[in-house]
Amino acid sequence: MCQYSCVDGMVTDWHLVHLGSRAIGGAALIMTEATAVAPEGRISPDDAGIWNDAQAEAFRKIAGFIYSANTVPGIQLAHAGRKASTYAPGKGDGEVKPENGGWPTLAPSAIRFSDSYPQPKEMTKNDIHNLVEQFRKAADRSVQAGFKLIEIHAAHGYLLHEFLSPLSNKRYDEYGGSFENRIRILIEVLGAIRSILPESFPVIVRISSTEWVEGGWDIEQSVQLARKLKESGADLIDASSGGNISHARIPVGPGYQVPFAERIKRESGIMTGAVGLITLPEQAEQIIAGGRADIVLLAREMLRNPYWPLAAARQLKVDIEWPRQYLRAK
Repeated sequence: MCQYSCVDGMVTDWHLVHLGSRAIGGAALIMTEATAVAPEGRISPDDAGIWNDAQAEAFRKIAGFIYSANTVPGIQLAHAGRKASTYAPGKGDGEVKPENGGWPTLAPSAIRFSDSYPQPKEMTKNDIHNLVEQFRKAADRSVQAGFKLIEIHAAHGYLLHEFLSPLSNKRYDEYGGSFENRIRILIEVLGAIRSILPESFPVIVRISSTEWVEGGWDIEQSVQLARKLKESGADLIDASSGGNISHARIPVGPGYQVPFAERIKRESGIMTGAVGLITLPEQAEQIIAGGRADIVLLAREMLRNPYWPLAAARQLKVDIEWPRQYLRAK
């Protein structure tokens, strides 16, 4: 969950306390907010980045604390594409103009997300090759900072998702048109990241399993993509949905995205993570026990209660390790 608390992409003590409290709260994995691989890849001017060594160094203390709490520190690497250079919540709506600290945005095709968002520039092949290299360098910095898992953010209408969708990708070169062409950049990014990692280092990919509109990216294509990602070295698919089409009508409800994780897992053979309005311990347990997904990822519920895992374990009558400093409360 973006915290909108960075200056020039640098994380702060807020992030240390925010993420660290969830680590001592019993989570098995802590994932950073979407962390930009380039300055122009930030959603807002207040977002985190790891495009330089100083930013990586700022993350080192955070990753180290999470790891010391017997939790896996993970980082989500992202590029916002045509949804970049927008105001953080509470600071305004839509595009941040260059005179107010914004920047030119990039996309597979020169198509706005909506009328209030920036007009993006269609990426050249050189831009695409630079992007793949930016992801590789960001992954290398992530390892140096102490992270033990990397997630590639290819969901929610951000740049890699924009390439996947036939509604936002209208290119006529090898990065547009057919399914194989539209997924090419994501496969190249995964390959570049995998090239600098040990085989045992987990890399997961977040996708939007469907765009919820006719003619857009859908679950059938997601299953095909999951198979390709598994062949290319991905370990798990974080199965979300939506975010690329501004007028999409999404039938939101408890666990509404779990069927995507279940189908991708069943039909592609790759592990999956379930997300989306999962709030109750029994609900999460049923997803795992029923074989519908391999992990459950919580976001807003963990904002409400950073100690949710400790409370969930007690409710489900499972004994898990508590921080020794908190044992008198166990």
